[in-house]
Amino acid sequence: MNENIVKRNELLAQKVIKGLQSRNMSGYYAKDKEEALKIALELIPEGSSVTMGGAMSAHEIGLVEALKAGNYNFIDRDAYEDKRAAMLMAYDADVFLSSANAMTEDGVMVNIDGNSNRVSAIAQGPRKVVFIVGMNKVCDDLDGAMKRARNVAAPINAQRFGLSTPCAKTGACMDCKSPDTICCQFLITRFSRHKDRIHVILVNDNLGF
Repeated sequence: MNENIVKRNELLAQKVIKGLQSRNMSGYYAKDKEEALKIALELIPEGSSVTMGGAMSAHEIGLVEALKAGNYNFIDRDAYEDKRAAMLMAYDADVFLSSANAMTEDGVMVNIDGNSNRVSAIAQGPRKVVFIVGMNKVCDDLDGAMKRARNVAAPINAQRFGLSTPCAKTGACMDCKSPDTICCQFLITRFSRHKDRIHVILVNDNLGF
């Protein structure tokens, strides 16, 4: 990565981290995927029950593979025939892994969900939530974050899941009411009432969608 982009990301990350701290959340900067994995594992004690939403970023830094291979109770919903039962386990898990569809420079996160298991677990339930967020997802403000979530993340995810939504065909949000829509619930995380519950690892890389 160009050294000027790296420097910019380092400086911007510090601004985001200060914003998170003001919102009773913890932020960390990782210079690459390897450091992000190291920080994540430091935040997850061995023996913890761990589950996740559809966080591609956690896969991309190697976290999912490390948890499966390590001394953790990783709840892999894809291994369960009863997906609902696996999703419900998230609410009593020690750690929930997620990413953000977008976040602001002052530490507000935006997430959109179809089944809503991910956003509901972020909001309440698991004892700790660990976000893996590429610097590509940081936006100027809440308006920019909402636009990114709706016009970048949502269309790509709709295409990834093979859904028949207008955004999957046009690449932009059409504010649809399609039966396949994944824009059912919007969660804006602007403050955590519970200190040490939400941790955000900002990674100097393009991760997720």
